[in-house]
Amino acid sequence: MQTVYLAGGCLWSVQYFMNTIPGVVATEAGRANGKTDSLSSPYDGYVECVKVTYDEKQISARELTGHLFEIIDPYSINHQGMDYGEKYRTGVYSTDENVLKEARQFIAERPDADRIQVEVPLWRERVKVANFVCCRQIPMEFGTV
Repeated sequence: MQTVYLAGGCLWSVQYFMNTIPGVVATEAGRANGKTDSLSSPYDGYVECVKVTYDEKQISARELTGHLFEIIDPYSINHQGMDYGEKYRTGVYSTDENVLKEARQFIAERPDADRIQVEVPLWRERVKVANFVCCRQIPMEFGTV
């Protein structure tokens, strides 16, 4: 099993979508790369994201990054849909450099790679994850998408 953390706006919507993808075995909504491990503290730089555990024999981090791009606007800075603010920035995070390389490869192979990498600085945020804090989990059968 492998893990990637995907940020694309509302964490509940990202989680709901990721749970529909074959090869994804578990998801947890949360926040990462903040300064604290508290869910009740003021905003401290964290990003809302989903911890996605997947079977790398069935799906790759590159493919999961592609699925993330199906539900986000890759040109949007610090917002997706109705969610605005730095915590809603989009990105791919991992503790494994190989997972980050796969995400970089996906973006580099897109026809709009230059625009994404130059105009949208958030996609430079394909970095190691730190300080993941799991949020309250909601029943996904009710969906929020």
